[in-house]
Amino acid sequence: MQVKLNAVVTAAAMLFAGASMAQEMVVKIGHVGPISGAQAHYGKDNENGARMAIDDLNAKGVTIGGKKVKLELVAEDDAADPKQGTAAAQKLCDAKVAGVVGHLNSGTTIPASSVYNQCGLPMVTPSATNPKLTQQGFKNVFRLLANDNALGAGLALHAANNLKLKKVAIIDDRTAYGQGVAEVFKKTAAAKGIQIVDEQFTTDKATDFMAILTAIKSKAPDGIFYGGMSPQAGPMLRQMEQLGLTNAKFFGGDGICDQEIMKLSGGAKTIGNVVCAEGGASLDKMPGGKAWKDRYDAKYPKQFQVYSPYVYDAVHVLVQAMVEAGSTDPKVYLPKLAGINFQGVTTKVGFEADGELKNPAMTLYVYRDGKKVALN
Repeated sequence: MQVKLNAVVTAAAMLFAGASMAQEMVVKIGHVGPISGAQAHYGKDNENGARMAIDDLNAKGVTIGGKKVKLELVAEDDAADPKQGTAAAQKLCDAKVAGVVGHLNSGTTIPASSVYNQCGLPMVTPSATNPKLTQQGFKNVFRLLANDNALGAGLALHAANNLKLKKVAIIDDRTAYGQGVAEVFKKTAAAKGIQIVDEQFTTDKATDFMAILTAIKSKAPDGIFYGGMSPQAGPMLRQMEQLGLTNAKFFGGDGICDQEIMKLSGGAKTIGNVVCAEGGASLDKMPGGKAWKDRYDAKYPKQFQVYSPYVYDAVHVLVQAMVEAGSTDPKVYLPKLAGINFQGVTTKVGFEADGELKNPAMTLYVYRDGKKVALN
């Protein structure tokens, strides 16, 4: 009799467990960034932010439409390549993820956004800053930080108003990001009376800049603006020192504003001439920045770069919209995402009608004594 009773209890327990498992719904969130190639340090940092958000939300417990859900991250690598970026976007569409965080670069995000628009998948970029992204008229596209209009203009105004520079040269890497932020800097600097003495171009794969820097040196600029990323900016700073361009200020957007540039510059003294801009508040001024960074460093030691707190917030914003809508169906929760009011780690998140962040902050940084220091 006891054996039969135990069997009944066991069967009931298994049935209950099975019912509980059946009630738990798996919700997939996509993330895309350059996990391979020269910009892998950015991509890994971003993916860490996404995984941290997923882990935190699962630990807390999320219920959508009365059902307990388990969140899963579907991570793809675009290697900062536009073609690979659109292929990754199509994979996420085919995988029926509920939403996407990414991509990192404007050059991958803009073409990928068209793919997401066609399959009706909401995307929130934590780092792509070219204004053209939100000018396409797509209703599924959102940006979580200030765009290049703010970054390029802010740097130019600092060069003119605070540093009193008279002559600058401009270099860009011909990517959507690099070209875009350089164009805004150029336009604003010229309007402030700064003379643009030279314009040079490179690529996001180059490592030798001696020829273009030599040409720039002959024009004796007070500053050089570089539109591009740190894997090029670091060697450029080293070669500037070799050529004696040690007094020129070196400006750049968020693409050069990471921890890695100090290592990539090989200890060049010119790192002290860098002034870079990020489209958000400094960690110390973010609502939850310091406490979040302490947890991130404990989980992913020495991997922090720039954008992971924005990725963290992007995941939360997508999930919060689903919770408010009571659905993971993009068509159902998209209106909630567009009208979101969410207190994140980075800022209070809300979007304009075009998908731009409301009231975005911007911070200028310099590098002193081996540390990245906020100027404002």
